[in-house]
Amino acid sequence: MNTHIPNKMAVMPMPKLLCNMGLPMILSMVLQAVYNIVDSAFVSNMKETGAEAANALTLVFPAQMLMVAFGIGTGGGMNALVSKSLGQKDFSKAGKAAGNAFFLAGIMFLAFVLFGLFGAEPYVMSQASAETSTQTLEMSVSYLKICCTCSFGIVIFSIAEKLLQAAGNSLYSTIAQIAGAVVNILLDPIMIYGWLGCPELGVRGAALATVIGQIVSAGLGIFFHFRMNKEIRNSVSYLRPDMQIIREIYQIGLPAIIAQALMSFMTYGLNIILVRISVPMQTAYGMYYKIQQFVLFAAFGLRDAITPVIAFNHGAGNKSRIRSGIRYGLLYTGIIMLAGTIAAECAASSFAQLFSMTGETELLFISAMHVISLSFLFAGMNIAFQGIYQALDGGMESLVISLLRQLIIIFPLILFFVHTAQSQPEKNWLVWSAFPIAEGITAIVGMILLKRIYKNKTANMQHNMLSEPVQA
Repeated sequence: MNTHIPNKMAVMPMPKLLCNMGLPMILSMVLQAVYNIVDSAFVSNMKETGAEAANALTLVFPAQMLMVAFGIGTGGGMNALVSKSLGQKDFSKAGKAAGNAFFLAGIMFLAFVLFGLFGAEPYVMSQASAETSTQTLEMSVSYLKICCTCSFGIVIFSIAEKLLQAAGNSLYSTIAQIAGAVVNILLDPIMIYGWLGCPELGVRGAALATVIGQIVSAGLGIFFHFRMNKEIRNSVSYLRPDMQIIREIYQIGLPAIIAQALMSFMTYGLNIILVRISVPMQTAYGMYYKIQQFVLFAAFGLRDAITPVIAFNHGAGNKSRIRSGIRYGLLYTGIIMLAGTIAAECAASSFAQLFSMTGETELLFISAMHVISLSFLFAGMNIAFQGIYQALDGGMESLVISLLRQLIIIFPLILFFVHTAQSQPEKNWLVWSAFPIAEGITAIVGMILLKRIYKNKTANMQHNMLSEPVQA
């Protein structure tokens, strides 16, 4: 008797499937954003040095994002390859993709350690101005060195998380993420303020709490992978680098790395540009960006559900479910981003109080919240487009979207508006308006690319109407 249980990505109704897989991933990504928000909230409330500490984390944030970019990009490429291989019933290739991803994680860790030891100080200094305090710079370098030299937690979890998602076990990746976030939140005040007999470590305590939380998540992620991912074969031999497998991972993952890295470079570039106006402008944007990540990471979480679902059905040649995945993926993303826009507009002052902002920094932060949040709906569409493109082997299209929204359109607009703000300070808000303009233009291009790639990749597929069950 055939007792084989079909993969839910092949048979579960698409609205239910995206909710089933997406909600844990959304929670997981939102909790990832919590790391930075919690650290910033605690350090900004430090006695006497809160403002300097908040600015220190602003300077460090682009480097943290770059580390996440390599982890998520590599994991994302492996995710799509594993999901597609499972859809094709090629279990050996799925196992090799997983093993090679762990090998690549080791390479990333070594690179981050070297950067922390030799590149942290020059990187921080490049974003400073005459107004930046020596204390801020020292805090930044200290925080960044700890995060880089202890980065094995974040790189290992980025692979384990995507493996669980690729096999449809996203709930367990969320459990691992929650555990790490809880550990981070509990340790932050203890290590920063010196509670329960712990030395008062300040910003260094925030960094240590972060990396310990990441290590906890990584340990649980690995445990759940070996325990739950029964379809993915594990073997020491699969850790041996296979250039063909690595090439396939990065054919999908490299554009994703570049896409995520562009977020880092954009923030780094804006730190350099905005400090020309004032340090409060730089700090306000840095604090705003962490709140924005809370919303955008929800879209990233849903994207991480869209990608394996569409990739699986792409591998299975099921046109009906590909189309359904695209439709519901965009719909759910729009709902999330609309809710995020409303929340940002309503809670701007409350977030300013959370970070203990005052004076010019507070006004600039609230202005950023009100103006930039108007871009959320378009940004959500662009993030969803990138997940769809990756699932359909459209890495280049994903790269185009990233370049448009985070480099080609945004920087000329920012530089133009910064010039205006320097001569007319009352028009500082114009700098923030560059974001909704860039996201809106990119969304139009994204829709055109989506129609093209969908047509090209599904032209020879047959609709399978029996693959969309009607039961709830």
